Amino acid sequence: MFDLKTIIASIRQIAEEREIPESRVQEIIETAFAHAYKKEYREKNEVIRTKFNPETGDVLFFLVKTVVDESMIEAEGEEEPKDQLTAAKKVVFSPERHIMFEEAIALNPNIFPGEELEFPLEQKLDFGRIAAQTAKQVLLQKLHEIEKETIFDFFKSKEGEIVSGIIQRMDNRSVYVDLGKTVGMMFPDETIPGERYFVGNRMKFYIVSVEQTPRGLMVALSRSHPKFIGKLFANEVPEISDGIVEVKSIAREAGSRTKIAVSSNTGSIDPIGACVGQKGTRVTTVTNELGEEEKIDIILWSDDPIAFISHALAPAKVEEVEMKATKEVRVLVAADQLSLAIGKGGQNAHIEIRSITKPDESIEGAQSTPPTESTEPNEPPETQDGTTEVS
Repeated sequence: MFDLKTIIASIRQIAEEREIPESRVQEIIETAFAHAYKKEYREKNEVIRTKFNPETGDVLFFLVKTVVDESMIEAEGEEEPKDQLTAAKKVVFSPERHIMFEEAIALNPNIFPGEELEFPLEQKLDFGRIAAQTAKQVLLQKLHEIEKETIFDFFKSKEGEIVSGIIQRMDNRSVYVDLGKTVGMMFPDETIPGERYFVGNRMKFYIVSVEQTPRGLMVALSRSHPKFIGKLFANEVPEISDGIVEVKSIAREAGSRTKIAVSSNTGSIDPIGACVGQKGTRVTTVTNELGEEEKIDIILWSDDPIAFISHALAPAKVEEVEMKATKEVRVLVAADQLSLAIGKGGQNAHIEIRSITKPDESIEGAQSTPPTESTEPNEPPETQDGTTEVS
């Protein structure tokens, strides 16, 4: 004879340890007891349903049959219907699993074909060893399935957010990260160039995607993603999380330089000052997470493309900005400002092209796409008035 109270208490304890919601515990109990009852007392082809009352601890068992009519039964030797929907509705009649509509309506006048009819069964809990073993196997399997679903749902809700994890190991330049409930993976192209990763180090990561694969849960991580910067600032700057300051665009060369364009939804708040923080504390916290090599420029967003380009090229002083119909932008700077505009190895030019392009989304960390007509200004021509063209 089963000690029902002990079994239910054990199931609840295991579920609590694995952080399985209480709402799923009843499902686990009903599935396990239905399999045990069927194994001990019923036929293989029958459908057994269990209803568990968590308040009283009572377990009720039912035989379930689907109501069918003549049009739903696949006759012997009948050709398969060409219509897939019709074919899907056809069943091979089994007295253990089906009941004819004429018979069912006599038992329940409100029943319709396709619905299920439940027949109460004798309430027995004195399962033998084999049935008990079946219940245990089903129980463990169901616990495992629900645990996987719970973990997936947890990390899926974190998609696009920052998590903290411990470096577990490296393999073929990919980094495996212990996230507590599962292991995340950061592929080589999602790492910050030049950044070193040591086993046991705790770091922050941006969750790019969460998917169920044939090999299990895949949590794809990144430290080079532009949105990683946006989320770091959102965590450090209350004005961003409150919606007062908005990150309009981010252009990033991971490990080298980032330009982040911000705006304020109220005239009383300076968006750049809010992101920098008192004595630079907020931006310093972000740069410390990225490493000393990556520099961050915070610039003021403007809906006027010419004004915004001037902001984006700072600290270089812009003489003139010309917007062309081909989406090409021509910028004139003085010769002594050229190196500032281009940056080391053309770094600024690459970033500025991305930052001056209108973002696809007005959300934190939205990455812009550079116009295909733009090119790197390796040898800009000098004009007659001594200024230099940057296209």
